[in-house]
Amino acid sequence: MTSNANLKTTAEYYIHGITQGFVEAAEVIAWADEVIVASAKTEDWMLDISTASADDRMGVLHHLHAVGGEVQPEVLAQLLQGK
Repeated sequence: MTSNANLKTTAEYYIHGITQGFVEAAEVIAWADEVIVASAKTEDWMLDISTASADDRMGVLHHLHAVGGEVQPEVLAQLLQGK
């Protein structure tokens, strides 16, 4: 993952990854764990993803839609180009 992607862009990347089959839910859960550690304020979506089961692909996908912010289209395109 690139460091210049904001949380919403990273979430969108993971949404594409889960729906297209190149990202596993466990990877998204690990990312949420890292976000929790690095964030000054923990948001509900972070906890929802962090505590999700790695077998609950659709649940993780659902929680990714709750990530706020604006997608960085250029950064997302670069991330997806590598897949």
